[in-house]
Amino acid sequence: MLSPLATGVSAALGTAAALGLAAGGFAYASRWPGSRLFGEALIAPQRPGELALTFDDGPNAIWTPRLLDILASHGVKATFFLLGSRAEAEPTLARRIVAEGHLIGNHSWSHVDLSLTAAPRMREEMLKCKKAIEQISGTPVKFFRPPFGARRPAVLRAARELGMTPVLWNAMTTDWKEPSAEKIAARMERKIGRLQQHGRAANIVLHDGSHSDVAANRGPSVDAVERLILRYRDTHRFVTLDAWS
Repeated sequence: MLSPLATGVSAALGTAAALGLAAGGFAYASRWPGSRLFGEALIAPQRPGELALTFDDGPNAIWTPRLLDILASHGVKATFFLLGSRAEAEPTLARRIVAEGHLIGNHSWSHVDLSLTAAPRMREEMLKCKKAIEQISGTPVKFFRPPFGARRPAVLRAARELGMTPVLWNAMTTDWKEPSAEKIAARMERKIGRLQQHGRAANIVLHDGSHSDVAANRGPSVDAVERLILRYRDTHRFVTLDAWS
């Protein structure tokens, strides 16, 4: 028979374990892109011949124009998830993205973790970004990608109430800190290959800007885009996300 002390220790350990599991479950549900525990979001359909190039954290005065030039030279359309604060700072670029036939989406105003943000600010981050981009570009914003992929049921619900489809991804590398375009492209090709084997399209995330450092080097990410286009242009179809909604 356990002593009162041992019983107390055992109960405390059990409580700690339960809390740890709950915290782990929350982290999985709120950040892992494939999780459905907190609700549905657009990722990619069972169309293994399709690739959606999507870009986060722009527009950026240096890297977004270079990226747009590459896309235009190959006749490829992409989806840009803009930060409201960056779009406000670079309105001409935001308008150029739309004018060249690309799709724009909402990536919040300032890239906060919406899974941990109080409800009023959470909604304001989405709404302020949506209004700014629509006013600048003259086009409605119908897609929303939460920063870090971080969400909770209230985040997904607010996005839908604002007329936007929540979007996550199934193909991402750490391109924001990788100095080699060759490595970024090679890692992405492996992910695309695995998705192809499972009969799925690829919702690819790369970055043409930075939420924390406007001077961040996105050259490797932009150069990786051209490598991917050259690799897949004869075997796959590049689409924007509205083709899947």
